[in-house]
Amino acid sequence: MISIWPTINAGLNLVSFLCLLCGYRFIRKGARKRHQYCMSGALVASVLFLASYVAYHFNVGSRPFQGEGIVRRIYFAVLISHTVLAVGVVPLVVVTVVRALRGSFEKHRGIARWTLPVWLYVSLTGVSIYLMLYVLRS
Repeated sequence: MISIWPTINAGLNLVSFLCLLCGYRFIRKGARKRHQYCMSGALVASVLFLASYVAYHFNVGSRPFQGEGIVRRIYFAVLISHTVLAVGVVPLVVVTVVRALRGSFEKHRGIARWTLPVWLYVSLTGVSIYLMLYVLRS
């Protein structure tokens, strides 16, 4: 049963990524309510991912990457950038959400311009790391 959790975690990252893209598209079209729904979905998916990820790795530990050569270098470059930005995106998301909830939309928009690309990158590289570890292995 626990072996399905990496797939669930990757799915949550993918849901977050797709919600972020849709949310961005909706706000560009002026559909504020749809934007709010999508961004809330991204936030929920990311929080569920984080809880699931921590619980899984607390119980199972980490999985070593088996690839060699250039693939190994690419994997670790993606993993390191993902990990650093995943830590950094948390306070960005918190500030962005708080500003939206307070109705400070100019300030929200200002920080969201930084938060969105980082959050998208973290979500997408989370899926990529899963694929490299569990699907594309030799």
